[in-house]
Amino acid sequence: MNRFENFKNGLIKENPVFSLFLGICSTLAITTSVDNAIGMGLAVICVLVLSNCIISLIRNITPDEIHIPVYIVVIATLVKIIQMVIEAYAPSLNTSLGVFIPLIVVNCIILGRAEAFACDHNVLDSALDGIGMGLGYFIAVFVMSFIREVLSTGGFQITNMFNPDQIFLKLTIIPEDFTISMFSSPVGAFLTFAVLAAFVSWYKDRQAKKEEAAAKEGK
Repeated sequence: MNRFENFKNGLIKENPVFSLFLGICSTLAITTSVDNAIGMGLAVICVLVLSNCIISLIRNITPDEIHIPVYIVVIATLVKIIQMVIEAYAPSLNTSLGVFIPLIVVNCIILGRAEAFACDHNVLDSALDGIGMGLGYFIAVFVMSFIREVLSTGGFQITNMFNPDQIFLKLTIIPEDFTISMFSSPVGAFLTFAVLAAFVSWYKDRQAKKEEAAAKEGK
């Protein structure tokens, strides 16, 4: 598999949320607003890329017996640094995401990519894998947040995470009388996730059948 294919897989085919079903707890919890999704998505991308690169660099000097604890220490250190940056420069985002920022340490996506990919590949490939998987996570939480925020409030807004008083974009899509407040609750999170996961599964099956048909015609 070439580098581009590996990068692209993280977006849909091996999307960490809708295909591999990793990091579901934080996804369901933080996808109440687009602002939350952007903040968490960027944090996960940073941790994924940096942890993959560091683990790829130290893979040959890390004994097999202790590689998991070493990976966890690397990931925990990176998460703590990012949490301190968010707390210092984007306190409102830190308040919104709360405990879910430090919980990135135990996010299955991060440790899973370290164990399944970074420990066996070079730095460039590991970085691309981190970017692909991180973007896949970002897209998943962004789409879920967009749907939930629009259905529960009638619209959405994107603010400056470093200055919450500055609004970059604010749109009203659904009249207030037609909003569904349930989508701001955990029930709405599960329903949104289920529908999107089903759609991704249908799309993957459809693509697989097309590829199978094309292969048969090629013969």
